[in-house]
Amino acid sequence: MWLLLAFTSAALLGFYDVFKKHALKANDVVSVLTLNTLFGSLIFLPFVLLSATGHLSADSLMYVPICGWDVQKYVFLKAVIVLGSWLCGYFALKSLPLTIVGPINATRPVMVLLGAILVFGERLNLWQWVGVLCAIFGFYLLSRSGKKEGIDFRHNRWIFLAVLASALGAVSALFDKFLLAPATSGGLGINHMVVQSYFMFYQFMMMAIVLLVMRRRPSDVHFTWRWSIPLISIFLCAADFVYFYALSLPTSLIAVVSMIRRGSVVVSFFVGAVAFHEKNLRYKVVDLALVLLSMIFLYIGSK
Repeated sequence: MWLLLAFTSAALLGFYDVFKKHALKANDVVSVLTLNTLFGSLIFLPFVLLSATGHLSADSLMYVPICGWDVQKYVFLKAVIVLGSWLCGYFALKSLPLTIVGPINATRPVMVLLGAILVFGERLNLWQWVGVLCAIFGFYLLSRSGKKEGIDFRHNRWIFLAVLASALGAVSALFDKFLLAPATSGGLGINHMVVQSYFMFYQFMMMAIVLLVMRRRPSDVHFTWRWSIPLISIFLCAADFVYFYALSLPTSLIAVVSMIRRGSVVVSFFVGAVAFHEKNLRYKVVDLALVLLSMIFLYIGSK
């Protein structure tokens, strides 16, 4: 069940990345991200209100339990981590080709596995190590493809932000498992709807403050409304809903779920190639194949 949910989340995330790229092209990043968190909050607000007023039963999959600060403090920390990842990722995606950012994001499962080793004391088997090495080599080849477009991985700040976004995303994934896993599995057992609903609310509050501060500074980048902006929120909320639900199941493995989610690069890569007419696709396909091969090895080793 949780594997099917992970693959569903991956497909939804692929289209989420495509809509992000369309919305951010020559657009104001802070405004787009603020609207993204606003629409995400509005999507879950009815479930919070219906749950609080008793119109949604506790046995419903969409029920949002009332929680105090002892739980909310963890959700707030989750919001801070995710917002940091999104800010870095949005600025990187605005300035880099989608066929570069997608494979960089696909290395996130490797970071999650390494984090699982350092934080949770997990050990990699032979299959997993082969997967890690394939991903690292694919990333190296990707850097060479980037140079053909004038992108130097060592001295490009957007590449740095893309990598930082992936690193924070890996931290968030490890934290997700801690938040959602049952107490019997070493987690806090927080309801998945509590996490998804309130971390969106907290993100919107933080982004509203950032937007107010940024509006006081002169900028040559102006905001333009695009139809893809609300679609970012819709596809993200759908992808995160099935993802959080998958992690709440006691048999789920965060390393495998995170790896499968990064399979979204397949959707974003090919749509980016067709819709945005990006360059050097022949070289990037090889890089992508290595990243996907690493996922296969990681899946076999984690099964």
